[in-house]
Amino acid sequence: MIARELVAIPDYAEEVVRGLSARPKTLPCKLFYDERGSALFEEITRLPEYYLTRTEFEILQERSSEMVQASGSPISIVELGAGTATKTSTLLRAVARRQIRVKYFPVDISPSALAEAQERVRRDLPGAHVEPVIADFGNGFRFLSDVPGRKLVLYLGSSIGNFDLDDAASLLRKVRDRLSEGDALLLGTDMVKSPRVLVPAYDDAQGITAQFNKNILWRINRELSANFDLDAFHHIAEWNPRRSRMEIYLESERAQSVVLKLTGNTVKFAAGERIHTENSYKYTLEMVERMLCVAGFKLEKSWFDRRKWFGLHLARVGKVRNQIPLG
Repeated sequence: MIARELVAIPDYAEEVVRGLSARPKTLPCKLFYDERGSALFEEITRLPEYYLTRTEFEILQERSSEMVQASGSPISIVELGAGTATKTSTLLRAVARRQIRVKYFPVDISPSALAEAQERVRRDLPGAHVEPVIADFGNGFRFLSDVPGRKLVLYLGSSIGNFDLDDAASLLRKVRDRLSEGDALLLGTDMVKSPRVLVPAYDDAQGITAQFNKNILWRINRELSANFDLDAFHHIAEWNPRRSRMEIYLESERAQSVVLKLTGNTVKFAAGERIHTENSYKYTLEMVERMLCVAGFKLEKSWFDRRKWFGLHLARVGKVRNQIPLG
């Protein structure tokens, strides 16, 4: 008798089943970032409609020296959600001008993105110490305690906007709990602006963002032996002014059933039923300051582009306040 090979069930499987069983249906946006998804996102950052990356990079190019000076030195740089570290070398060069050795700890869920980040930084700054950290923020920030000395934690790209307001403050509070007096945070936030600018940034003419959104289904097909028909779902990006966020969905074009073979679940969809895959909050400066305060940081300085479309905010470790709901 031939033994059947056991297939390991990914640790996120229960979260997927729970989300697809909910009303409305949801999927965790962290599942976008497998190797294929990370490559698609890099392509998105180069699209003409996607202003976020180039606008933030413009601020970094013009103001990195000010940011590093305001942060204090010597410091180690820890970047949360580093991806391929496309923008980070600009800041690291500013660090190199103020201290003898650059120590950089890129943190991401994607090993392939981290490998590219390590190669890029070592090429741009041959003397830099680069120590990649593979981590899922859902498991906490214990790795911050392992980084010696004074730290500047980067959380760029408006990644914080993917979290609901209370969850964002909670995440930053967990970061703060692993930091010491004198440590600082440099936080990137996309600012509130016209939907005429926002919507195309999440629904580009070439359809790359749609491919990125559908990659979450493609990954579930591959890793949970599911049978999602990607052509039976279409990408939707909507601005919700009441909640100050872009909302991203996949909408079923017909009534259908999807089998997740590896977990033994069947998911039914009505025509027009949606899966909520991502939020991207847009901030006012007041929202940013309040979120940081609740998380135990004190906002010291903000830098913006000329149109004030994007902001980078330096916050110092401060006294933790009682939790104040932000939603």
